[in-house]
Amino acid sequence: MAFLSGSLSFQRYRVLSPEVRAFGIEHIEKLSEYAAGELEVSVDNPVVAGFLGGDHLFDRSFDLEKNVLLDALHFGIRVDSHAIPSAIRKAWLQMETANLLASSPGRRPTKSQREAIKEAVEQRAREESAGGKYVRTNQFPVLWDAPTGMIYFGGPSGAAGDKFVQLVGDAFQMELDRASAGYLATRWAESQGLVDKLDNLRPTMFHPEHSEGQAGWVNNESPHPDFLGNEFLYWLWFSVEQDSDTFQLTDGTEVTVMFSRSLGMECPNGLSGKANFASEIPTRLPEAMEGIRSGKMPRKAGLTLVRLGQQYELTIQAESLAISGAKLTKDPDAEGRQVLESRIDAIRQLNETIDRLYELFVSTRVSPAWAEQAERISRWASPLHPDRKRKVA
Repeated sequence: MAFLSGSLSFQRYRVLSPEVRAFGIEHIEKLSEYAAGELEVSVDNPVVAGFLGGDHLFDRSFDLEKNVLLDALHFGIRVDSHAIPSAIRKAWLQMETANLLASSPGRRPTKSQREAIKEAVEQRAREESAGGKYVRTNQFPVLWDAPTGMIYFGGPSGAAGDKFVQLVGDAFQMELDRASAGYLATRWAESQGLVDKLDNLRPTMFHPEHSEGQAGWVNNESPHPDFLGNEFLYWLWFSVEQDSDTFQLTDGTEVTVMFSRSLGMECPNGLSGKANFASEIPTRLPEAMEGIRSGKMPRKAGLTLVRLGQQYELTIQAESLAISGAKLTKDPDAEGRQVLESRIDAIRQLNETIDRLYELFVSTRVSPAWAEQAERISRWASPLHPDRKRKVA
C-alpha cells in the first residue's frame, strides 16, 4: 500500500479524542467489523465505505502482525459509489416521456404524468443497478500514528475525506479535526500560551493589490487562520531568495530548503488570475517573479528539504499543508520488516520537519519582529522595485 512503498500523497487529521498510545486486538476487531463490502451500494444507499486490509481492493484480512508497525496502524478504506451517468438518466427520461405521450405527440405532460415518468425512471434505475452495474469503487490508504495522535489519509478532501472521517469516527467512536495550516498554528499557540496573539492576526498586505480581508479561496467558516499557509510559502520563498536557504529550527537542528519542480500561484482578490510553473527552480523564473509583482500569492509549491541527513522531495498545498508526490530516502541497510519500520520512521521525520519549519514561521508571525519582516517582504514584492537584489546561488 502507498504508505509503505512509493511516493506519498496525504492530508492529516488530528485525533481529538480518545487518546490512543498503542494498538491492540480491539482495533483489529473494529477494522474487521467495519470491513468493506459489509453494506451494499444501491440507488437508495448511494455511497458506502468500509475498511481494507491494505494489500488490494478486496483485502478484508486484518491482524496485528500485518497492520501494526512501530505503534502505527496501517490499513485502507474503500468507497463504493452508485452513480448512473446523467446522459443515461436523460435518455431514460426522454424514452419514458415518449412512451407515455405516444398517442398525443407534441403535448406537454401533466403534473401527474411527470410524477409517473419520474417514478418509472427511478424504478428502471433500481432494476438496472442490480449486480453493481453502475457502482464506482475507489480505495485510499490510511496510516494512524499513535505517538503523534495523527492520522494520514491518502485521499482527497471533499466527499472522500468526509466519508473517511465519518467511517473512522463511527468505528472507533472518536473525533477528528483536519490538521490544516490554521489548525496547526492554533495548536502551537495553545502550547506556547499565545492564543490571544494568534487570534488578533489578520492577513498581511504584502502587495498594493492585497486587501485586508481573507483570500477568496479561504474558508471563512473555519475557526482557524488558514491564511497563514499562504503567508508561510510567501515568507519561505522570500527567505530562501533573500536571506538563506538554511533555517535553524527550535529543536536545534537545521533544515535546508529548496523550491523545486512546480509552483502554483493565484491572486487573492481574483484580479490577476492564476499561474502554474514547472521548472528545476520555478521561483527563479521571470514569470514567477512577475506573478509576485502582480499580486499573486503561492498556493502550492514543490520543495526539497534536507534535515538530519535525510532528503525529502514533495509538493505542499498552502492552506491545508496537504502533501503530494513525497519521495522518501530508503534505508540501504534495512531488511525484511525493518524496511517497513524504517519507512514509518521516515514518514514521521518528514512530518516533523514540515511542522518545525512551519512553527518557525508562526513564531515569527506572532512576534514583534514580523512588522519589519513584512516590510522587507513588501519591498521585495513591490512592482515599483523590479530590480530586487537576489541571493547569489
